[in-house]
Amino acid sequence: MLSTKIELYANRKIDFLKDVILKNDAESGGKDYIAEWNLDIPKPTMAQLDAFEAQANIVESNQAQVQKRIKEYGSIAEQIEYITENGIEAWQTKVNSIKAKYPKENN
Repeated sequence: MLSTKIELYANRKIDFLKDVILKNDAESGGKDYIAEWNLDIPKPTMAQLDAFEAQANIVESNQAQVQKRIKEYGSIAEQIEYITENGIEAWQTKVNSIKAKYPKENN
């Protein structure tokens, strides 16, 4: 969750191996924290990051829904085979039913 809040704060994807290093250790009481901040914007306070809580929940929920969709779509080869056997309209219907099964929230 902290990484998502940081990306929302920075308004971009973050390299968490280089740009921002997160840690979680006994000293932090098992909570993630920013160990290194190597971005060209000011390091946020936890209060600033916590302001992104609701938005981060939506982003993470949507990411989970997309992963479920991908699993049901099958591989590219399986999708092509489905289209070849059933037609593009049948495939579009299948995709729409999967999207309805795993809907995303609006940000």
